[in-house]
Amino acid sequence: MLVLLPPSEGKATGGLGAPLKPQELSLPGLAAARAAVLEELVELCAADEPKAREVLGLSEGLRGEVAKNVVLRTAGARPAGEVYTGVLYDALGLADLPAAARERAEDALLVFSGLWGAVRITDRIPSYRCSMGVKLPGLGALGAYWRGPMAEVMPDAAGDGLVLDLRSAAYGAAWKPKGEVAGRTASVRVLHSQMVDGVEKRSVVSHFNKATKGRLVRDLLLAGAVPASPAELITALRDLGYVVEAEAPAKPAKAWALDVVVTQIHH
Repeated sequence: MLVLLPPSEGKATGGLGAPLKPQELSLPGLAAARAAVLEELVELCAADEPKAREVLGLSEGLRGEVAKNVVLRTAGARPAGEVYTGVLYDALGLADLPAAARERAEDALLVFSGLWGAVRITDRIPSYRCSMGVKLPGLGALGAYWRGPMAEVMPDAAGDGLVLDLRSAAYGAAWKPKGEVAGRTASVRVLHSQMVDGVEKRSVVSHFNKATKGRLVRDLLLAGAVPASPAELITALRDLGYVVEAEAPAKPAKAWALDVVVTQIHH
């Protein structure tokens, strides 16, 4: 099972030990593309802070994020699983997973990134600010920029098992499973269900979406579940107590779309 995750805007700082070693990152086929994004991002942030804030979509109060990007090559790095924070990663709780579940997480989780393309949670990276929605002056929109490089490496990374896609739309743009891989891919949407004047209303709410996605990955890892297909994933999630609604796609080489319906988040 390969689980595709979005990163988080907020990131832990204060990496310890050695700085970034690009040659040690997973998915080495992305090395050249990573180097190009890193070079332009560092140069932009070092040369023109107001322009960098505009490109990165940052307010005046977040100018420290620009300064952080300037020193990406020399800043202390830490495992990506410690760098990414926020609602999804809080619910996933990597730090306190038992050893066996932690090993499964290291094998299964792949975090997409505007700067790195995608990294494993064990890859050591510095804290940075560069979302997939950014359009760099030289390289253009990162979602489009990464499509070629990701298309080269992701079929191998996907292996021959289930691909569980929990990415947001911006990060999903960087790689769309095709052909045989698409047929064993399941994307998940979380719907918040509540009764309003006796009528059920469903909506997509950011907090419920992110927290539920983190929690269901954690539950799968703790259970040692290894679903090999979207159909087996549906069974595994229902066995874990989730309300899942899904229909098989009309065509075999098309990803499954799953709705997980929640009424509240249990912490």
